[in-house]
Amino acid sequence: MSNVPPHISIPVGVIVERSKSENPWADFYWRATGVLAGQPETPAWTVLSDDGQRATFYAGTANVALYRTETGFYRDNLTSGAPALWVALRATEGEPPYTIAAVTADPAEGESFTEAGTDLVEQVPMPPPIQELLTAFVAEHHVERPFFKRKRDRANPEAMARRSRAAGDGDE
Repeated sequence: MSNVPPHISIPVGVIVERSKSENPWADFYWRATGVLAGQPETPAWTVLSDDGQRATFYAGTANVALYRTETGFYRDNLTSGAPALWVALRATEGEPPYTIAAVTADPAEGESFTEAGTDLVEQVPMPPPIQELLTAFVAEHHVERPFFKRKRDRANPEAMARRSRAAGDGDE
């Protein structure tokens, strides 16, 4: 994540699902299943549905931060055929069982959420209103940067050669 403040932030509501587990070491499986455009007035961790095996919750609101320097990644996401957002949930020690750590439209940042290995990270479909905002943001701020391939410095074969000890430098 950048230390520069975002150019804009888009509020989204996060939907999570809890399903019963067949695993003897876990009672439930949790995962993010979607986001809502905007900020619903529903309190965080409101139960939306529960059939005994699977429950859906409104987990709360997060902001999708958009940076002008990341427009290339956003454009790639939008043109992928299935625009997505990445949601990271972080376990708590109490109730609610998870907090929303982050939500992003940047595929590279979404992948980086998985590096720590402690958060639950899910890729969810991007709602059409957010696609429209993101498309407008990319159109306004994207600057195409040419790719420059770096050329390696040629190796100096003499730098790797054996050197003889100069007189007086050796062990006596």
